[in-house]
Amino acid sequence: MKKYTAIALTLLLATPAHAKLIIDKQGVDEKDYIYDMHQCEELANQVEKDSRSRGAVGGAVKGAAIGSAGKAIAGGSGSEGAKQGAAVGLAAGVVGGSRDRRKNTENYEQERQTVLRNCMTNRGYQVLN
Repeated sequence: MKKYTAIALTLLLATPAHAKLIIDKQGVDEKDYIYDMHQCEELANQVEKDSRSRGAVGGAVKGAAIGSAGKAIAGGSGSEGAKQGAAVGLAAGVVGGSRDRRKNTENYEQERQTVLRNCMTNRGYQVLN
């Protein structure tokens, strides 16, 4: 599964950002367009990815600690209750970390597209989407 995720992410990052923009090129010099698109892509690459998302491991550890403490406090039977709480917390932490990373990636791509779209529009191109 990790292998397929890595391949998909590589393909996504290798796809040029302008592939999602539709620009009316009527009356536009192709050399100017390529130059402007390159400069706008460089600006869009300055968007920083949000690194505050908790990783799956960090989320799992936090979730396991909270889950085991909660189960013990709620009257779970000693170490057995802590194990059950840790398992539930671990699962919740992994799911939460994956969701955070996915949301941050979506926000990152959306912000890059906005910067690219605004840059090309400000340079006089008619962006259709």
